[in-house]
Amino acid sequence: MAPLPPGTIEGPATWRAADLAPNEWVSVLSDAEVVEVEEAARTLAASGTALAAVKPEDFPLPTAGARLRQVLRDEVLGGRGFAVIRGLDPARLSRREAAAAFLGLGAHWGAARPQNAAGHILGHVKDLGRSGDDPTARLYQTHERQTYHTDSCDVVGLLCLTPAKAGGRSSLVSSVALYNEMRRRRPELAAALFEPVATDRRGEYAAGERPWFEIPVFNWFEGAFAGIYQRQYIESAQRFEGAPRLSTAQVEALDLMDALAEDAAFHLEIDFAPGDVQLVNNHVLFHDRTAFEDWPEPERRRHLLRLWLAPAEAQALPPVFAERFGSVTPGLRGGITVPPERWSAPLEAG
Repeated sequence: MAPLPPGTIEGPATWRAADLAPNEWVSVLSDAEVVEVEEAARTLAASGTALAAVKPEDFPLPTAGARLRQVLRDEVLGGRGFAVIRGLDPARLSRREAAAAFLGLGAHWGAARPQNAAGHILGHVKDLGRSGDDPTARLYQTHERQTYHTDSCDVVGLLCLTPAKAGGRSSLVSSVALYNEMRRRRPELAAALFEPVATDRRGEYAAGERPWFEIPVFNWFEGAFAGIYQRQYIESAQRFEGAPRLSTAQVEALDLMDALAEDAAFHLEIDFAPGDVQLVNNHVLFHDRTAFEDWPEPERRRHLLRLWLAPAEAQALPPVFAERFGSVTPGLRGGITVPPERWSAPLEAG
């Protein structure tokens, strides 16, 4: 079993819903900052620079850059674990310019990491008509609820191009708060989640890797908590003959954790507006997306751009995370194992 925390974990990431003031997580860009981002995006989009290789110097932000990096450092990595940056208007940008804006902003927060076996640095969260019951499908390709989970990176960023007709709310819960409550109620079940558990890679793995990885849901390393979780993928990993079976205690622990996450006292739901950028620290939060109803017109359908980011100043992770993150070196970890020469930034979903 992995090491356990010495007691209740304290800190700003241990919040429950009532602990947060309305919209305290929102940072609104000034008019000057919006102009700065738009001008940088248009310049980058027109430059011919490969968007999958954008660096901070390709996207100069002399006014906004310092504040945006502070949001990441103080609120996402060192605070409550998430933030929303508001003020951009995707309608003022072409698709390539919007992609350039998001990738350029991301370059100031961390290194972008590939999100699938195709090496896509820029992801598209959009209903492609797939089903969550398909063991090769990813839930972001459906209109279904995702349920609480983490992505395989330090920080996940989302840029809303168009929201759904109804639903599709972002839902966040502190995995640290879930651990504290489980420790208070059922310490033996909290401890069970520090045991390794098999999680399905859903077909996205490199030669030599197993189709699943084994990392505990809860981890404690160098005085910091880190969670990694996707219940559907844990359950679908049981289809592999060599994957370890879930113990009775692990199933009961996962059931209790899920029930706590569903409790409105623990989670927070956020509506996306066009142009909103959400940053989430996967190590201290689980995130979800409610099911949604889409618009009939193709151009109005819910569409978010996604980045998986590896900030250089992210927390230390236990060595076992290398099985999923490829490395535990901050700034160089996370994502799907794909050679860098195959990385790309597609402008459309598919």
